[in-house]
Amino acid sequence: MRTRIHSLLPAVLCTLAWLSLAPGLPAQEQVHIAQEALVDLAELDQVIAAGERFERERRWGEALMHYEQAVREFPGRQELGRRLLTARMHYDIGRRYHDRSFVNSVNRLRESEALDLYTEILLKIQSHYVDEPDWTQVVRRGGQAMAVALNEPTFLKHHRLQSASSGLATPVSVSATGTTQSRAPALASEPQVARFLDELQRIRPVSSRHDAREVVKYFARSGERQLGITAVSIVLEFASAATGTLDNYSAYLTGDQLNDVMSQIDGNFVGLGIELKAEENALLIVNVIPSGPAHLAGLTAGERIVAVDGHSTTEISTDAAADMLKGIEGSNVRLTVLSRQGQARNLHLRRQRVDVPSIEDASILDQQYGIAYLRLASFQKTTGKEFELALWDLHRKGMRSLIVDVRGNPGGLLTASVEVADKFVSGGSIVRTIGRSRDENHDYRAHSVGTWRVPLIVLIDGDSASASEIFAGAIRDHRRGTLIGKRSYGKGSVQGIFPLSSIDAVQSGVRLTTAKFYSPSGRAIADRGVQPDIVVQATAKPAAEGSNPVAAPVDSILDAGLQVARRQLAQR
Repeated sequence: MRTRIHSLLPAVLCTLAWLSLAPGLPAQEQVHIAQEALVDLAELDQVIAAGERFERERRWGEALMHYEQAVREFPGRQELGRRLLTARMHYDIGRRYHDRSFVNSVNRLRESEALDLYTEILLKIQSHYVDEPDWTQVVRRGGQAMAVALNEPTFLKHHRLQSASSGLATPVSVSATGTTQSRAPALASEPQVARFLDELQRIRPVSSRHDAREVVKYFARSGERQLGITAVSIVLEFASAATGTLDNYSAYLTGDQLNDVMSQIDGNFVGLGIELKAEENALLIVNVIPSGPAHLAGLTAGERIVAVDGHSTTEISTDAAADMLKGIEGSNVRLTVLSRQGQARNLHLRRQRVDVPSIEDASILDQQYGIAYLRLASFQKTTGKEFELALWDLHRKGMRSLIVDVRGNPGGLLTASVEVADKFVSGGSIVRTIGRSRDENHDYRAHSVGTWRVPLIVLIDGDSASASEIFAGAIRDHRRGTLIGKRSYGKGSVQGIFPLSSIDAVQSGVRLTTAKFYSPSGRAIADRGVQPDIVVQATAKPAAEGSNPVAAPVDSILDAGLQVARRQLAQR
């Protein structure tokens, strides 16, 4: 299984015109607010209401994607930022406690080892993070995460606890060495819970990472004493939040997550070979990777997984269902799948290692004009070689113009995007990265050798992110091709993957934002994205009478690309 970010935010339009400060005020003190501003506020209210529904239903994966999109649509809104942070904390807790490698860490580590792990994470932040760390903020965010954990059913269930609002009960104690021992449940009263939560809200200023360790040690022991929760589990919540709350892209990686990231970089992973999106109590199949278990079983994009190993997605969260799809190579999983027409069927699939191609399609779309099409799905270690082989194959088939499609491409390796851009840009900068450390400052430049001169069109959309934006930005700034579609995602930062080595018995790592990148003209991509030369909105044509009621999409962006390519070739 693979996951990608897909927007869940509905388009909302409202119209309002006037607003008074208060009834009875003199006419000259009434304030006229532009209709556009009122529409914006009305849309914001509806966005928050939609997010609150996800929160009430504890659909944290959907809430997270919803607020990520909302923050881009309404930049600078503090309430959206707070809700995004809370959704991420809930989602991360659920993911970690469905992750066997993390649960193994909770069960095996001693308190001193967990604190050493936390200290190593802080050292990685101090050494590599793009901004100077605010240690007080880092520790306070850990306190927030711990407070969220005490109201997260997945955390409470693992520790055999009741809801924090009704007191806590725990069946374990911790020995002096930090190992757990069974005993009769001890009850923590509501005042004890409230006292601990109040302590978390009053974390004192922290001046260094060494000071941070001591503060977290205090809370670990205080929580263990007052609530009966193991000190290790409390330290690990602070450790996870230390990176997970720095920005939208930094994160703590469990052992399994670290392996997944490395597999995606290498272009292979163990799973079913499907990309999913949580949607209305089901897992929507967005893409099926050729030759993977799902493809061989006949699964197709647009179908929905509604049960995993007998557990309905209406009874468990879609996040939990998605995690249940993971497993070791050779293991089996049972799925109940709904077709587009709503017909259910049961399937047994075996998890296998799946090779993920960077290029999903390479063909000649218009034989008369020789217009070639190449869909680039991701940037990974094999991308440069795959891309070069595809170009030569298209050249032999008569390519006179090329459309490169990076819509929905979430990015990947920076060096892979530079390598692809270098095939079309003959000289100058492709991208510059600037970080807090001099080691992160680079100017990646093009080489004239091996440059393709074929007329180029690049298709982008709101899900083209990161490495895709590096490629698109270089093509635009060098005026090497025409960009068509929608403004890209706006992820203008570089992440590094850092395995943690302080504890041999536990594998884990962190993903940290180490630099921000800028296009050749010096434009920042973060929060701005790459603007297309020709803006095209996606459209859909109505279904014909008597046909499938699902609207058949028309690829208006690709159509626009074909029209531009034909016009360019005709002029030549």
